Amino acid sequence: MSTETYIPLETLCTYYKVETSFFQGLNDYGLIEITTIEHAPCIHHNHIKNLESMVRLHQDLHINFEGIDTVMNLLQKINSLQEELIATKNRLRIFEE
Repeated sequence: MSTETYIPLETLCTYYKVETSFFQGLNDYGLIEITTIEHAPCIHHNHIKNLESMVRLHQDLHINFEGIDTVMNLLQKINSLQEELIATKNRLRIFEE
């Protein structure tokens, strides 16, 4: 397991100006996965985009963990439906030509 792909929570707390308890709350709701590497809690760098969205929802809109969970689930559903729509349009193009 490469430590280069993980970002320590301490760094994220400083960067986003939030407490460690915020990330722990997100972890408790299953919104992020905290991994311990060399005795330091870390988050995989692939999850930063979603993490930034969650931080902004919390800081800018004052949405609690339950609300963040709901918003993230709805965004995931929208993305899934958009992908399905694109695939359907691509299949219909075959019959149009």
